[in-house]
Amino acid sequence: MSQGISVEELFRVREDIKTMSITKIVITGGPCAGKTTGMSWIQNAFTERGYRVLFISETATELISGGVAPWICSDNTEYQKCQMKLQLEKEKVFEQAARTMNSDKILIVCDRGTLDNKAYMTEADFSLVLNELGLNEVELRDGYDAVFHLVTAAKGAEKFYTTANNTARTETVDEAVALDDKLIAAWTGHPHLRIIDNSLGFEEKMKHLIAEIANFLGEPDHMR
Repeated sequence: MSQGISVEELFRVREDIKTMSITKIVITGGPCAGKTTGMSWIQNAFTERGYRVLFISETATELISGGVAPWICSDNTEYQKCQMKLQLEKEKVFEQAARTMNSDKILIVCDRGTLDNKAYMTEADFSLVLNELGLNEVELRDGYDAVFHLVTAAKGAEKFYTTANNTARTETVDEAVALDDKLIAAWTGHPHLRIIDNSLGFEEKMKHLIAEIANFLGEPDHMR
């Protein structure tokens, strides 16, 4: 008699396998918006809620700090191709790793996503990059479950705007405002885009961010 596993037993084994929930979100925003601090708040808030929180660091800062920048490459389009390729590869690796983890709730947090690149190019150049890499804008945008935009301090909290804490940040206040608008426009159309402004002070801004993420995940918001 065969000692193999019956079809019924295989189905039972499959039903016993834990259902893994992997959520990938983007934290974006204009220069000096509080993303770095926001990452710490996210780590603390959602680790407490039982999530394994994974962070994908900002690709532009990695490249520029490492000596690869738009003003060093032959032109901005060539730089943006490099940045897009690296961003996508990092996300692919994190998603692959997440699927191997012994956790039923995993939150992948991207410090900026692929559509952030659009704010740094003309429409024509962005289309060129997508075509050369064989990418689709809507598929890129909707490849993230949710997008949370932190408004630059240059809008409503000007006295706190600084370039001192990020070597890759060079924008003036006016340039930061314009870039913030471009970033919002780049992500507009995503089914779950939330904009977190500076109307209530920085700590409340962070609490608002956590509340919006918790609401999206269907988690209780302990802070409010």
